Amino acid sequence: MSESPDVILVTGATGYIGGRLVPRLIQEGHSVRVLVRSHTRARSRSWSNQVEVAVGDALNPQDLSIALRGVETAYYLIHSMSGGASFGDLDVRAARAFGSAAREAGVQRIIYLGGLGQPAAELSRHLRSRHETGRALRESGVPVTEFRAAVIVGSGSISFEMIRYLVERLPVMVCPRWIYSRIQPIAVDDVLAYLVASLEVSESKEQIVEIGGRDVTTYRGLILGYANARSLRRLLLPVPVLTPRLSSYWVHWITPIPSGITKALVEGLRNDVVVTDDRVRRLFPHIEPLNYASALDRVIEDLDVGLIDTSWSDAAGSAAERGQQVVLESSQGLIIERRSRRISAPAGDVYRVIAGIGAARGWYFASWTWRIRGMLDRLLGGAGLRRGRRHPDDLRIGDAIDFWRVEDLEVDRLIRLRAEMKLPGRAWLQFRLTPAPDESTHMEQMAAFGPKGLAGFFYWYALYPIHAWIFDGLATAIAKRAEGATAPPAGFEPATHGLEGRRSGPLSYGGSSESGTGAGPPTPPAP
Repeated sequence: MSESPDVILVTGATGYIGGRLVPRLIQEGHSVRVLVRSHTRARSRSWSNQVEVAVGDALNPQDLSIALRGVETAYYLIHSMSGGASFGDLDVRAARAFGSAAREAGVQRIIYLGGLGQPAAELSRHLRSRHETGRALRESGVPVTEFRAAVIVGSGSISFEMIRYLVERLPVMVCPRWIYSRIQPIAVDDVLAYLVASLEVSESKEQIVEIGGRDVTTYRGLILGYANARSLRRLLLPVPVLTPRLSSYWVHWITPIPSGITKALVEGLRNDVVVTDDRVRRLFPHIEPLNYASALDRVIEDLDVGLIDTSWSDAAGSAAERGQQVVLESSQGLIIERRSRRISAPAGDVYRVIAGIGAARGWYFASWTWRIRGMLDRLLGGAGLRRGRRHPDDLRIGDAIDFWRVEDLEVDRLIRLRAEMKLPGRAWLQFRLTPAPDESTHMEQMAAFGPKGLAGFFYWYALYPIHAWIFDGLATAIAKRAEGATAPPAGFEPATHGLEGRRSGPLSYGGSSESGTGAGPPTPPAP
């Protein structure tokens, strides 16, 4: 490992904030090292070949010693809220171990992101553990810059996802009194701006810096603000008897967030979380945080194009790591299904089969269902299947394939289609190919659907049995054709038109996608 004195270590690099911070640091010209629990997760990121990777456990002194060797500044972005009821104790133990190892390694500063909340107040376990983690890091003697933030507004942020799911799924919400707690949300881009800028602001050393957006509102304001941005009418009915425990169970059933996490989050909603001093303005006068409406606009724009860089669920591990062939889950407002196949054919052969799909050649399995869906789409005023495709074999970004549009592709590696049929939401179908040393190919077929309101959820779940049957048959048919059961057209050479400047969105994470970013059926044709 490099021992250059300006190396920056990022812990939690495959998590929500860490996964977005790393590319920013690289863009600024910094030498970055990441501490991760497995190489697989690091390799799935687009920046993996631009950083040093240290694999280890944050509680293992030997792993920490290796990771911190030659490091000048370390970002501490580790949080164990999903570790069960004892997450607070685990957080403090990890922080003490990290602080001790950082001191011995000669680290000059630790930058930590914690949570807002007044220490004098009766804080929830979650917020209290955030403060205690910062205190444990400071006990090491290494100078610490501790940022404290409330709800981070961004696609994939766990607190914001909780709000999003509630609004999208419930036209009427029975709410406890905590909806009137005061909060100062902050856009994820602003959080990242503060984290990066602190490297150049030496005065922020040994400071606790409270950060927030331009608006102070309530949780009621967050909910209705998101509903307005999505053009959804929502009714909130506050009641005095709904306890945090009951609220957490209710949130768990409505959202995909595990009950252990929802309980910790909901308990914290009773606390006001607002900035109480002007230290951030004195230290970072050049950063002008967004208001809530502008932050929401950015989130919705990202979702409309499927641009989700990271998610709170990234740390859970990918389906490929768990050895599952089919995974159905929800993440960042998307319902996602991923199907995996090991195909005994080179990636180029598999790619040619996928690239030739649609139009006269059909969809390889149950094509009659796609024709029925096309007829329904025409009746609803959509494109149907009449558009066909520009060329029977050649494919490039922007091409139409029946009622799909090629949104992204990388020859022999990736094809992503965006649905343009009439739907109560947004949908994608993606194929990612990973070559194996034995000339076989791992194909990940991923479908993702972003429902809009209750109609979108009813549509998805009512048709999922049919979708699952179609997608399973499609994956099997692709494998058989690639393996020679039905040979692809001879003489086809894939074109590279449109590859310059290709945009890689969140639905196209590398090799083994993290859970939460990939794995789910959109709403392709079904009868």
